[in-house]
Amino acid sequence: MRAVTCHQSELKVAEVPDLVPGRGQVLLDVERCGICGSDLHARTHADVTADGAAELGYDDFMRAAQTVVMGHEFVGTVAGYGAGCREPWPIGTRVVALPVLKTEGAVHLTGLSEKAPGGYAEQVLTVESMTMRVPDSLGAEQAALTEPLAVALHAVRKGRVGAKDTAVVIGCGPIGLAVISMLKASGVRHVIASDFSPTRRELAGRCGADVVVDPAHDSPWSSFEESSRYLTEAIALAELGIDAMDKLRRVPMLPWWHVMRAAEKAGATPRGPVVFECVGLPGMIEHVVSNAPLLSRVVVVGVCMDEDRFRPSMAINKELELRFAFAYDPSEFHQTLSWIADGKVDVAPFVTGEVGLGGVAGAFGALADPERHAKILIDPRSDATVV
Repeated sequence: MRAVTCHQSELKVAEVPDLVPGRGQVLLDVERCGICGSDLHARTHADVTADGAAELGYDDFMRAAQTVVMGHEFVGTVAGYGAGCREPWPIGTRVVALPVLKTEGAVHLTGLSEKAPGGYAEQVLTVESMTMRVPDSLGAEQAALTEPLAVALHAVRKGRVGAKDTAVVIGCGPIGLAVISMLKASGVRHVIASDFSPTRRELAGRCGADVVVDPAHDSPWSSFEESSRYLTEAIALAELGIDAMDKLRRVPMLPWWHVMRAAEKAGATPRGPVVFECVGLPGMIEHVVSNAPLLSRVVVVGVCMDEDRFRPSMAINKELELRFAFAYDPSEFHQTLSWIADGKVDVAPFVTGEVGLGGVAGAFGALADPERHAKILIDPRSDATVV
């Protein structure tokens, strides 16, 4: 079959062996596959990422010297089943799947391992239990956005953002845009988006951001009405505590310690916004730690491929919560697919171009310019060589 392979950072169309579904596997004819920011990173930083994965016990992440078929944001139609499958869908049924493949007694990352060829190809293999039927109302272009939006939903759930909270999204590339969409789909009323790129700011507004900021001229930390209720000065929390104790201790016999715990459970105690770092470049965590209000919760979604540093003392003094988000679980993947099908999430702003297998290398280059594209989809049946 035809596929796009990556070897020593070079992408080219090649003939690779046809796929044969093994036990519990489903063979799909790929309809669309998105190019992910992780793919851009893996192409040039494969060995660094593989070294990190090996430290965690996974030795089969792609390396530059290997020849790998990339692509993990795919949708396709059922073309066949391996032994032991329940075969719940007729041949030709449109499905999506979590990009993992159990083969040779181990689990591998589809499109990011030589042992699990990805969706930059005419066909791809999935695990039957991790495969989900696409509702009939949903086209391939929309269904292909399930995987990246599921990443965003997982990040939003990691942030535990309430409807009345303010969310600040730093960086409006594809993952930032997805986080904005999932915040709004989750009912968050106040979403602030920040990006230097005019095109990405425009897309952030289309995805539902309530305020869109150019950080070259305005601060995302003070560009919303609720900013005044957040604490920004070092001694502010102590001052607030003294004021509260002055009032509580004026009431004779009041068990003020119980009142404080009850207020905490009710969400009436001070807190900061929930911040989503979606840039993934060195210095961004330090930027957020230095500028976010006290008591902020920070969710790191952007993947920084280099070593980084920030000041723990600043994070401690502000009592920041720092969390990191990766991937999703099957229920989040299913919820994302359902929300796209129901129209709760509008994926139209995301897709800015399509290309055939012959245009994948050029598409990687086009994605380096934030003013040109957000998400490019690959159609293996297309002859288009230019996005």
